[in-house]
Amino acid sequence: MTKKEQAIKELLKKSLKSREDLMMAKRSLCKKYGIEMLKNSEILKMAGKKKEALNSLLRKRSIRTLSGIAPVAVLTKPFACPGKCVYCPTVDDVPKSYLPNEPAVMRAIKCEYDPYKQVQYRLKALEANGHHPTKIELIVIGGTWSVFPEEYKYWYILNCFKAANDYQLKIKNYELRIRKNLKLETLKKKLEEEQKKNEKAKYKLIGVTLETRPDYINEKELLEMRELGCTRVELGAQAIDDEILKLNRRGNDVADIADATKLLHDFGFKVTYHLMPGLPGSSQKRDLEMFKQLFSDPRFQPDQIKFYPTVVTEGSLLYQWWKQGKYTPYSDEVLQQLIIDCKAVIPPYVRIIRLVRDIPSESIVAGNIITNLRQIMQAKGIECNCIRCREAKERKMENKNLKLEIIGYPASNGEEKFLQFTSKDGKILFGFLRLRLPSRNSQLVAHNSLDAIRDSAIVRELHVYGELVSVGGSSKTQHAGLGTRLLKEAEKIAKKQGYKKMAIISGVGARGYYKKSGYKLKESYMVKSL
Repeated sequence: MTKKEQAIKELLKKSLKSREDLMMAKRSLCKKYGIEMLKNSEILKMAGKKKEALNSLLRKRSIRTLSGIAPVAVLTKPFACPGKCVYCPTVDDVPKSYLPNEPAVMRAIKCEYDPYKQVQYRLKALEANGHHPTKIELIVIGGTWSVFPEEYKYWYILNCFKAANDYQLKIKNYELRIRKNLKLETLKKKLEEEQKKNEKAKYKLIGVTLETRPDYINEKELLEMRELGCTRVELGAQAIDDEILKLNRRGNDVADIADATKLLHDFGFKVTYHLMPGLPGSSQKRDLEMFKQLFSDPRFQPDQIKFYPTVVTEGSLLYQWWKQGKYTPYSDEVLQQLIIDCKAVIPPYVRIIRLVRDIPSESIVAGNIITNLRQIMQAKGIECNCIRCREAKERKMENKNLKLEIIGYPASNGEEKFLQFTSKDGKILFGFLRLRLPSRNSQLVAHNSLDAIRDSAIVRELHVYGELVSVGGSSKTQHAGLGTRLLKEAEKIAKKQGYKKMAIISGVGARGYYKKSGYKLKESYMVKSL
């Protein structure tokens, strides 16, 4: 038996009640046996019957799956960008606006930007760190998705589905991926086959996220996104001020953002805005005014927010402006106060996904280099009512302490209902549902193209929070019946409002869940008569 195996054997005999206990024991044993720090994957391999009990202690970055899903980010290969934004760096062989030393880019380069290889690499890494990534939210990054060649888009998503399906079978042969140079119709057929497999696969893609520009959103683009399995779209909004957008050479205006948002809402997509506080032409006061307007003006109402504070990097026009003294980024104090002010007014139906982009500090010439802004806010005692700050995580749920609340608000010529199960004081969120009641007076052209959503109420998102577990597994929160209760409540509301059917913009891997509640697949949506 090696020294490392002896150390692990001794570790497994100890009574460990917290991650702190685990780390202290690992350090002590490594010092005792004169070995390098023990890897969690090595401990799990020898854990035997203790494996399940140790999983939560051994799991690295447990926050990754405490939202009930396992996010898997993949990067597309570099394509020419239609934008000329002043803040975006341009680097050879890297997608526009990205840098070669960003973690996601480094992983993609290692995998030669191949989607199949990237998905399996991430699944393997998550499992090695103690996670169970059986409910995957695929997040495709790398620029304006809408301008990529159609064949490339279908090939890319097809290989993401195939990678998840093959991983279940422990098939990790890179050569088994779907090759390029196939005709579009063949790619579409193969994609449909892999999606059908994924409905019953162990590693399910329960959501697909795509990034694009507001001025590239149209009916045809959204129909294609649905065919690919997309459920969420991230829009590079940056600011909702035409003068600021023009000065930064964004290439679109506020009307484009509003029009894109309306189309996305009426198709049932979840909508994420990228916001860039501190852009040239803006100010702390104006940034806060725009943030408040997002939720007071029905033309917008995004479901999620990513803050990307403006920073100066080489290879951008903004870098030249900064060198010439034409631009000064926010100080740390100004940026932190702005975030505090934004958090104070965030509605409870919105999730703040990010407060800072993951750009390495050595690449930032000027601007914010603090990466743990969220932790700094928490240390200061800043309270936030957003979804992420309230989600259950590892906290237990008791039915007697649950409260159902329904929040209604106007959005894009329709009505949104946000149904949430929380603790009695509303501070812990256990599950929620987004229900859209489209306007009856102004049906979109899209409704004439999709029978599934014509004259239908639409569930845009259903999410139960808590530690991710496989379907059928035990859990603190997930699979406790909250999802079914939320869905039934939404059906009651829709029926009372006169809707004859309900459509759900389900991820491919979640279709089986909705089938149990009487929904059937129609044109990429799950549909049920009320």
